[in-house]
Amino acid sequence: MKADIYLRPLTIEDATISSKWRNDPEIWVFTKFVSSSYITPEMERQWIFEKINRKNEKRFAICLKNTNQYIGNIQLLNITAESAEFHLFIGERQFWGKGVGHCASILLLKYAFYNLELNSIFLDVHADNLAAFSIYKKIGFKPIMQSGKFIKMGIDAKSLKAITLTA
Repeated sequence: MKADIYLRPLTIEDATISSKWRNDPEIWVFTKFVSSSYITPEMERQWIFEKINRKNEKRFAICLKNTNQYIGNIQLLNITAESAEFHLFIGERQFWGKGVGHCASILLLKYAFYNLELNSIFLDVHADNLAAFSIYKKIGFKPIMQSGKFIKMGIDAKSLKAITLTA
């Protein structure tokens, strides 16, 4: 299923919505980034402000084309001349399993490889997060190693270009 989405830079105004997601434990079951306390919209605004000004990070909001609704985040972190670390989450649960993660991933990888001219992208996926693992494998990410409950996966520009990309 093709999700009708686009990516735009994350903004401080997104904090009102994203702070709700940060306090939803179901969203964070499979991540390393679980908050130990309640996140207020003001705390989220400050966090976003600090993150969007970092030169080695590109953070994007995932939005629906037909309504512009903000439904998740996707980002490249620890960007170097060669590589970056990939992160994705869909905060609006009604869009889980609808192809949004797959389409957003393709859009971000195209940006990473074609615009930023990176050579490789890495991510960590929880071994029990079968939906995410399936998305990443379908796109072309390959398992590299497992450390505890997390599987490190990677994809390089050549591998991505060998796959027919539609997003």
